[in-house]
Amino acid sequence: VQLQASGGGLVQAGGSLRLSCAASGRTFYGMGWFRQAPGKEREFVAADTWSAGSKYYADSVKGRFTISRDNAKRTVYLQMNVLKPEDTAIYYCAGRAGGSYSSKRSYDYWGQGTKVTVSS
Repeated sequence: VQLQASGGGLVQAGGSLRLSCAASGRTFYGMGWFRQAPGKEREFVAADTWSAGSKYYADSVKGRFTISRDNAKRTVYLQMNVLKPEDTAIYYCAGRAGGSYSSKRSYDYWGQGTKVTVSS
């Protein structure tokens, strides 16, 4: 099983980016996005639960980011709007078979990360 994240880049504050994460080998019960800024711990950003169609967001991105998935393509997306400099980080996608959606420990598979830089 591999997760391949893409879509990062440099954008001005207020702009948008869409991240993609393609999974090979299986469809996950839940997918998540985490991010890690320099010198900080990896933090939860957004997640979903496929069977229930539930979506979850960190307070810092609620209303600006949207997680979605296309199971036929085994791809999960993170649409990021109204980006802020504090959103600058490496973004990681991850897959879980169960457990807490916001806990890194629940995720068994991780992508390699894609860098997002938001300039002010």
